[in-house]
Order: sequence, then C-alpha cells, then structure tokens
Amino acid sequence: METSAKLPELFGSMVFNEETMKERLSSASYEAWKKSVTDGTPLELSTANEIAEAMKQWAVEKGATHFTHWFQPMTGVTAEKHDSFIEPAEGGKIVMEFSGKELVKGEPDASSFPNGGIRSTFEARGYTAWDPNSFAFIKDNSLYIPTVFLSYGGQALDKKTPLLRSIEKVNQQALRILRLFGDTETKRVIPQVGAEQEYFLIDKDVYDKREDLRLTGRTLFGNMPPRGQELSDHYFGQLKPRVSEYMRDLDNELWKVGVLSKTKHNEVAPGQHEMAPIYTDCNASCDQNQLAMELMKKVALRHNLVCLIHEKPFAGVNGSGKHDNWSLGTDTGKNLFKPGSTPSQNAQFLLFLAAFIKGIDEYQTTLRCTVASAGNDHRLGAQEAPPAVLSIFLGSELEHVIKAIINGTPYKDGSRKTLKIGIDSLPQIRQDTTDRNRTSPMAFTGNKFEFRMLGSAQSVSGPNIALNTIMAEELKEFADKLEKSKNFQADLQKLIKKTLTDHQRIIFEGDGYDDAWLVEAEKRGLKNYPSTAEAIPHYDDPENIALYVNNDIYTEEEMHARRAIHEEIYNAQISIEARTMSDMIRRQILPAVSEYATTLADRISVKKDAGFSAGYEAKVGAKISTLSDKLQLAQEKIDNDLKKRPADATKCMKYSRDTILKDMNKAREIADQLEELTDRDFWPFPVYSEMLFSE
Repeated sequence: METSAKLPELFGSMVFNEETMKERLSSASYEAWKKSVTDGTPLELSTANEIAEAMKQWAVEKGATHFTHWFQPMTGVTAEKHDSFIEPAEGGKIVMEFSGKELVKGEPDASSFPNGGIRSTFEARGYTAWDPNSFAFIKDNSLYIPTVFLSYGGQALDKKTPLLRSIEKVNQQALRILRLFGDTETKRVIPQVGAEQEYFLIDKDVYDKREDLRLTGRTLFGNMPPRGQELSDHYFGQLKPRVSEYMRDLDNELWKVGVLSKTKHNEVAPGQHEMAPIYTDCNASCDQNQLAMELMKKVALRHNLVCLIHEKPFAGVNGSGKHDNWSLGTDTGKNLFKPGSTPSQNAQFLLFLAAFIKGIDEYQTTLRCTVASAGNDHRLGAQEAPPAVLSIFLGSELEHVIKAIINGTPYKDGSRKTLKIGIDSLPQIRQDTTDRNRTSPMAFTGNKFEFRMLGSAQSVSGPNIALNTIMAEELKEFADKLEKSKNFQADLQKLIKKTLTDHQRIIFEGDGYDDAWLVEAEKRGLKNYPSTAEAIPHYDDPENIALYVNNDIYTEEEMHARRAIHEEIYNAQISIEARTMSDMIRRQILPAVSEYATTLADRISVKKDAGFSAGYEAKVGAKISTLSDKLQLAQEKIDNDLKKRPADATKCMKYSRDTILKDMNKAREIADQLEELTDRDFWPFPVYSEMLFSE
C-alpha cells in the first residue's frame, strides 16, 4: 500500500495530464492542444502525431501494451475495444507505434449498441473521436482515450457528445450575462459537478449463491432480518476492517487515475457506504464517475466482496442514490452561485439564481426523465429519497430575500429599505445559513445546487446535460432582453422580480416526505410522474424537443431515439427480473420447500409411531403446502403475463408496471412467507441476514 507521504506522487500518476503534456510536448504542440481545448480549434495532423507519440512513449514506460477509445454508449456503462501498439517490422520483429490518426479517430462496430432506431442492424460502422478536454489514463496495461461516439451519419450514439455540446452552450450564454455586468476578464464559464456515490458491499461467496443478484443486481426475494437499520448505528459508524481495507485500496486506484476521491463513510443501511469526490469540471466529473463505478466493482473482487450499485438491492432498508452537486464557475476562479458582498455581485447572483429557478420550473419534465429508471422507481418517494415531484429548496435567508423582492417589502434582516437590486446594498448572503433539506430534489447548499433524485447506477451525464441546457436557454432569454435595455439597472430589477414572481411555485422549504406536499404540489400545478412508465413518454414532448433542438444539443431524431432507448431498457430490465424470479421459484424455492415439507411429513410419521404429538409439524407442513400451491400459480401467472406483453414499447412499459410488477410483488409476498416457515438448512439461497451483515 502506498503511504500518505507518497500521495502527491501517486495522484494522477496514471494520467496523461496537462503537466505531463507540458513536459513531453514541444511548446507549439502544447499551445495547439490548449487552443483546441479552449477554442475548439481542430488539431493539425502533425500536432496530433506528436501528441500520439508522446502519449505512447509515456504509456509504454508505464507498462501499457494496448490502447482503447473509451466511450459511453446509451447503455449507461462504458465501452472499449483494445488494440495493441505493435506493428510488424523486418526480421519477424515488431515496433511499438501509435499515430495521430489512431489517437483522434477510431471505428468500433456500432451495430450492437442501443440506437433507438437511428440505424439498421446491418449498418455497423460507427466512429469514436478523441475528446481533448478529458485526459487519457492507463488502466490494466491499456491506454484509455476518452472519446465521443457517433454513427456513420453523424448522429450522437453516446452521452459525452451532447454533454460537450451543453457545456459549450451554457458557456456562450453565461458569458453574455457576465459582459453585461462589466466582466471582461472571464474567457470561459464551466459547469462544475461533484457526484456523491452510494453503494453496498456484500461477501462474494454469498452473492454467488443468489441468482437474482447476479442477473438483476437486486434481490427479488427476502424478508428483513430481526435487525436492520432501526438502531441508526451504521450511519457514519466505525468502518469494519475489511471495508476499511477495501476503501483504502479503492482510494489508491481512484487517485492513480486522477479521480478526486475525498470522503468515505458508512451510509444508513447495513452494508451501505458512500464515496464523495471533490467538485470539478462537469466533463471530467462525468467521466470520473463512470470510472469510479467500474473501479468500485473491480476492487471489491480483490477483497472477495461484491459492490452493488443498484438503486434498491434490498427491500426494507435504504436504497442508494447519487447526489449531483452542480454549479457554474469561471476560468478566473469565481463561482457564479456564490452570493457576493457588493450590490453588483448580489445582482449578478440573483439573476443567475432567477434563471435557475425559472428553468427548473419550466422544464420539470425533462429533469424527471433524466432520473427515470426501473431501479430508481424503487426508491424515489420513499423515506430515503426525494419525491418524484421537482421542487427547489433555498433555505430561510434566500427565501426571505426572494419574498422581499417579489413583494417589494423591506428585507427584515437588512437595512429595512425596499430592495433595489444593484443600487441599494443587499446584505451579504452567507453560506450555510440554514439546515440542509434532505427531502428536497434540488437543494441550494451555499454555492451550488444538489440534485438528489439521481439513481446510484446511472450515468450523471443525462441530468447534467439537462441542467446545462436549461440554464443556457434561460440565460439566453435574459441576455436577449437585457442587451437591448436602455436602462440596465431598472430593467434588471424588473426582470428578476417578474421571474421570481412567476416561478415561485417551484420553491418549497418543507418536508418532501409529507403526503400533504403532494397535494400542495398538485394545487401549484407541478408535474408528478411517480414511475418511469409515466415519465418517459414525456421525454420528447414538444417543449423538451424545442429546448434541446434550439440549443443544438440533440436533433429531433436523436430525441425520439433516446426515448425509444429508455423504453427498451426499462422493458428489458423488468422482463429479465420477471424471468429470473420465475426461474428461481421453479428451480430453487419450490423444490426446496417441497423437500422440507417431506421432511416434516416424515417427522410426523415418526412422532405418531412413537406416540408423540406432531402438531407443530402438521401446522407448518399444511401452511407450506398451501403456500407452495399459491406460489406455483403465481409463477405460472408471471410466465403467462410475460407472453402477453404488447409489442408497442410505450404500452409495454405501462403493462410491465401495472401487470408484471404486480405479479412479481405477489409472488415475492408468498415466497417470503415460505422463507419464514422453512428451516434455514433447506432454504436454497442466502437470506438477508447473511448478506446485510456479511462484511
């Protein structure tokens, strides 16, 4: 294990980062790369060749033998095709080569990735293109080159391409706003993201015996043990030695590839933990979260553990989410959501805040769709995650400021004057002036917003594409108005007041778990789509298409394709879970309880022959017999209903939610009763107590 003294040397040691580029490239090529990153200027082939050669030499020195274009298809996980550096040479020997052409462009087979009908199965060609904004790194003796992934016709087949488009678009519009406030120094505005990652660890030997965990990522059967999370003793509790060793190993692996892993602790549920990174630029953060999830699983195996990132691996205890902390920063080091101490800074902050509030209110549906999945349906709205209704929590101080602006009344904590934004001095709005609202889907936490609805297994790209694009759209509207203004201060104040007045319904400071909030939200006209089957059909609503198409993030074709992909994945996941459940009932549970019932019958016979009472065995045996018959019928209903699934994907989603999931819940209820009655030695797979307390 590397010691803490070596940490500065360890961090980024497997990353071809800017410092390494500066050391190994000519000044001309280094500046060309910098210009490509800041201005989007294409690299000349000679420059690409020099970068590729330097990258190859560095990678080979680190032990790499292959390179891969690492991309993020619409599966939600990453993909890679590895090629070695070797090229044949005279005398049956080889040389190690890597060209600028190979660096910049690859051609993986695109036919088997989700495409939503954009291309036919026989159309196999796809392209990967290097993203020079994201550093290459070494893992498993391969040089990983982060890339975008496009079809032969140029359509985006990945999550990185639209993310980069959204980053550029919000940069353009934010700069327009900053110029209005006299900021001529800022050259770029960069979305900033920090993605907290929750996960479970269980023993691999236990995991291997559970078909449901292996095939679906969650348990389809199981009763809660006598002890769960009731004592609240696991949250922030002392790390068990095995878990501590895993976390130490994980940190080292993450640090090597430049992931800013900062915080580690036990979460609420037994066996549940969290890793939180340091806030960084959006593109890098999205890449690094994908890498973190991959390494979490890989490192766990070294410790004979399995890392579960499913949103709800165990019914009865908290599930796992991913908190997406989002803000806007400048290349000069300013956070645009940090309240300032002067009137002009306050005015600028309030304008960006108003744009965000307006955007969340107007585009609730697209944000809801970005977090919709079969796994996340199990946790949203429960006592561990926000409800499916979007709202914004600002905290008491900001709420008072906003009410004063809307009502034109004195700000009670200030100078007792009516606020005139940018003229009268708004008191400095301090950070951390209020408690966090853990029930809020979108909470302001001092200088950023915490989007808490994300599921633990999902890519964070989708939600951040939405946040970036929404913010770009609102800032564009504001800039279009204010750039025409003849009285900037007066029009600024009017704009902020009108925006906050028109969109105050999205602000909610109370308990999101309270059923009364759902009633109140409906009165306010807020959207509520409790399940993925209800949300995804709105993915390509006209206003959402307009948002993304007008900002050049997606084409209309790409929007329709993404809806189709979400529907396809949801239906496939429910189908896999239902078929796995049926298989486990037929092949494991029914044979096991039948064997136990036979054992009970034998005991009854022996006891009766000996003249003893066999009331216990008779009673339990009768219950098992009755429940077994019910379970068989429930299993047959699952199989029969699976055959009736509609061909239309949207109808199939509704059918899966309304019919298949209800069939599964009924079968689980019966099976869990059988688990209670069956001797542990006969039950065919490990139960909750063996998994949740196996660390």
